[in-house]
Amino acid sequence: MEKEEIRESFELLRQELETKSEEQHMGAPELIYIEHDDYHAQYIGLTAGGLQFFFAPIFSDHEFITLFLFNEEGDLVESKIEDLGPRSSCDYDHARTVRAEWLAQLEPFEYQGIQVKPFAVEHNGEMMGLIPTKYPEYWVVEVLPGNVMAFAAPWDSGEYDT
Repeated sequence: MEKEEIRESFELLRQELETKSEEQHMGAPELIYIEHDDYHAQYIGLTAGGLQFFFAPIFSDHEFITLFLFNEEGDLVESKIEDLGPRSSCDYDHARTVRAEWLAQLEPFEYQGIQVKPFAVEHNGEMMGLIPTKYPEYWVVEVLPGNVMAFAAPWDSGEYDT
């Protein structure tokens, strides 16, 4: 998705949430629950200070290590992003080291499900985040770039497609 498309998606989301008439947890996604698991949602949880965290699996032609922090209401409050280089030459040991360092900075914390709002950040010209997209009959929120996690209603299920 291009930057302008992402901005348009967020504007449409804002408009639909203002006039929302669907049953709770259907229609446009205000909050998305992500269930902790041993796959793409392995590194999510809650810090002792009340911040929710999400190491999102993000890649395009490059691999990234990302850490997104959210307040109790699910608003994005901080992002840490490190470009690990092209996928073909990515140093995964370095990625694990960076993740371990960033996790240590969050301690104490507990791995658990989180509930956050769709968001987008720009890093070196690349848009990334939990990006909402409206199709004619339904909404989807995808972890972009890479689209390795896709969420659909009901938004409180914690389930995603890969």
